[in-house]
Amino acid sequence: MNAFHYYTPTHVYFGKDGADKTGDYVRAEGASRVLIVYGGGSAVKSGLIGRIEASLKEAGLAYESLGGVKPNPLLSFARKGVETARAFEADFLLAVGGGSVIDTTKAIAIGLANPDLDLWDIWMGRSKPVSAAPVGAILTLPAAGSEMSDSAVLTNEETHFKAGYGSNLNRCRFAVMDPALAATVPLYMRAAGIADIMMHTMERYFIPGISCDLTDEIAEGLLRSVIRNGRKILADPTDTDAMGEIMWASSLSHNGLTDCGRGKDFSIHKFGHSLTAMYGATHGASLTCIWPAWCAYLYDGAVERFAQFARRVWDDKEADDTKAALTGINMTSDYFHEIGMPLTLAELGVHPTDEEFSLLAMKTTKDDTVALSRIRPLHAKECEEIFRMAQ
Repeated sequence: MNAFHYYTPTHVYFGKDGADKTGDYVRAEGASRVLIVYGGGSAVKSGLIGRIEASLKEAGLAYESLGGVKPNPLLSFARKGVETARAFEADFLLAVGGGSVIDTTKAIAIGLANPDLDLWDIWMGRSKPVSAAPVGAILTLPAAGSEMSDSAVLTNEETHFKAGYGSNLNRCRFAVMDPALAATVPLYMRAAGIADIMMHTMERYFIPGISCDLTDEIAEGLLRSVIRNGRKILADPTDTDAMGEIMWASSLSHNGLTDCGRGKDFSIHKFGHSLTAMYGATHGASLTCIWPAWCAYLYDGAVERFAQFARRVWDDKEADDTKAALTGINMTSDYFHEIGMPLTLAELGVHPTDEEFSLLAMKTTKDDTVALSRIRPLHAKECEEIFRMAQ
C-alpha cells in the first residue's frame, strides 16, 4: 500500500427534506449573503428553489439566485457568476443541482476569492489560487461526486477544451443529499450518472503492482451496489432506498476513499473530456464509448487486476486470468449497453474525421505534453489509436 493523505471535510446531511434546513446549515457556516446557483428551470418548477429560498429567509439570510448552468459547465458562465457574486457581495455560494452546477459554483467561489487571477489560467495550471469562498451543495443528480470531491471541471467554449482543477479549495463545506430530489431525473441522465460513478471507481481500481486489499474491497462493494441498485432506479426512480444507495455511492466514488493507498488514473476521463468539449456529448456516455477500446489496448498490462475485478465484482468463476479479465470487461460493457449507454463513438453519434481524430488525441494529452495511464504510458499517438478503435 502506498502512502496517502485522506482529507474529506464535507459535512453530509443525508435524508428526507434536507433542503428545508438549508438556512440552518448555511448559518452554521457563519455566512449572511448567499448566491444560489442552479441549472435549468426544473429546479424552479419543482419548487426546490422556492423551498431553499424560504429556508434562507427564515434563517435571516440575504440571498440572490443565478440560474442557467449548462451540462459540461462553461467557463463563460462561471465568469458571469463571479461578477454576480461580487456585485451581490456574497459570502457563501450554494449549488443546487448535479456535477455541472456544483463544479460551476466551485469555480465561482475560487474566482470570487482571487480577483486578480483569471479562472482559465487557474484551470490550466498557470496560476495558483490561495483561497476560495465557502460552497454548499444540494445534490439533485448522483453522478459526478462533486459534492464531496476536490475537483471541478470547466469547458472553454472558445478553444473547445475541457479541463479539471483539483485542489482542497474545491471541497464543499456541506452536502445535502435527499434521494427524493433525484426522482425526476430523466432516464438517460440517470444511466449516465451510474456510468460516471462506476468509472470514477474503476479508474482508481485498474492500477497494477500495488497491494491494497481494504481499498479494493471498498471499491468492489461500491461497484456491486451501483450495478444492483442502478437497475432498480432505472426501473423505478421513486425507489428512494435504491436512489439513496446510488447517491451515497456517487460521493464515495470520488471523495478520495477508493484511491487510498493506490491513487488514481483518470485516462478514460481525459478521453471523455475531449469528446464532450468538441461534440457536446453527455459526460457519462463519453466514458462508456471509450471503455471497450481502452480495455482492449491496455488490459494485458494489468491482467491480474482485471481478473480480480471479474471475480469479485461480477462473480466470474473462470480460473484462467486472461479469460476472466476479458469476461469482466465484456460483462461491464454488457451492463453499460443494458442501461442504454453507448460503447462506440458511432453509438454516441460522433463520427470524427482524420483531422479530428488527431485533434482529439492532442487535446487529450495537452498537445502531447502529458502521458496518460498508469498501466503503460499513452501519448498522443496511442490515444489516437484508441479513439480510432472506438469508432
